[in-house]
Amino acid sequence: MTVYLFCVQKEQRFKVSQIYDFADQNLRSWFPALPSYQAFNNRLNRLSEAFKSVAAHSLSNFIPSECDTDVSLLDSMPIITCSGKRKAKVALDIADKGYCSTKSLYYYGLKLHALAFFRPKRLPFPERIVITPASESDLNVFRQDWGNIPNRTFFGDKIFHDAAFFEDMGANVNATMLTPVKGVKDQHDIVKQRDKAANYLFSTAVSTVRQPIEALFNWLIEKTDFQRDSKVSSTKGLLVHVFGKIAAAFINLVF
Repeated sequence: MTVYLFCVQKEQRFKVSQIYDFADQNLRSWFPALPSYQAFNNRLNRLSEAFKSVAAHSLSNFIPSECDTDVSLLDSMPIITCSGKRKAKVALDIADKGYCSTKSLYYYGLKLHALAFFRPKRLPFPERIVITPASESDLNVFRQDWGNIPNRTFFGDKIFHDAAFFEDMGANVNATMLTPVKGVKDQHDIVKQRDKAANYLFSTAVSTVRQPIEALFNWLIEKTDFQRDSKVSSTKGLLVHVFGKIAAAFINLVF
């Protein structure tokens, strides 16, 4: 784990083969019992839950003081194992086919759902992360995992538009979901024009507050090459890729 986290964070080496080569060439004096590449890879594959625990510990125990813990940003990003045009062969027990509207892309893989504290003029700080198959809806994840968080204002995109659910959430836990205004089907043109300016200003304000979580995802991709891993050959390898990269990135974000 030390070798993996160091190489991802400090050396920007993202593939297990690159990590092993660096350790073999430069760190033998520190790790004289470093095994063969195959053994090293097998050991990593048994540590996905340990990487997950490291990431969870970093997020829960080192929340920056400037975080606004009353305001959370929501979004998701794809973790791509192969194109949607190809037949998937890896990790079919945890991954499936999904669609990324931001990239207009069908893909096989997983999806990372993030709930992050707002930080003025800084990257938001992840409060909770959920990994699901690619086809899982962001709204379903919110209902199941975060719908009972009290006294919170959430900023999400249009997929979180469910008036009945969020009205109940407001009544039950005093929480509010703010999203860009979603068009109403078959609405009369006169009504559309009347409300156009107000809807535009409100949607722009919500999107402006929410935009930093997209910057957080871009930062995660830059630091760890997180979004794609077409080289994984097993479910365990995919889990190490996901939780190992998250652990390395957020240790860096914390410290």
